[in-house]
Amino acid sequence: MAPVKISHVVSFSSQDPKYPVENLLNPDSQRRPWLSCPQDKSGQLKVELQLERAVPIGYIDVGNCGCAFLQIDVGRSSWSLDRPFVTLLPATMLMSLADSKQGKNCSGVRMFKAGKEGKSRKEGGGLYEKERCSTVEDWKCC
Repeated sequence: MAPVKISHVVSFSSQDPKYPVENLLNPDSQRRPWLSCPQDKSGQLKVELQLERAVPIGYIDVGNCGCAFLQIDVGRSSWSLDRPFVTLLPATMLMSLADSKQGKNCSGVRMFKAGKEGKSRKEGGGLYEKERCSTVEDWKCC
């Protein structure tokens, strides 16, 4: 199945003016990540993305730039606003504490396949995708 494009950003928690969330929309922006505002000390980034169409999600490739943990939740635009997102990929460690402290392996691509780390959404996939990226305060990188 061909990759599905991200249509637009629905919402986000923070962004660095030099590295805005819109960088997620451009597949050619491999060197232009989305980073939090330098003043944001929460240690978490959240983004809600809308895909161009509803599809079953069989795999997800994620480019990482200094994110220690990642969780992916999905939902549909047709769901009521009070219906919660469904976790597609439970919180997953992308960097070890040692790598983070030493500034090693801060970037890369992780591939997640249905049946391995997360659940397959065969009943129609997710039109909305919500990602949570977390860092631990002592885990600094890049």
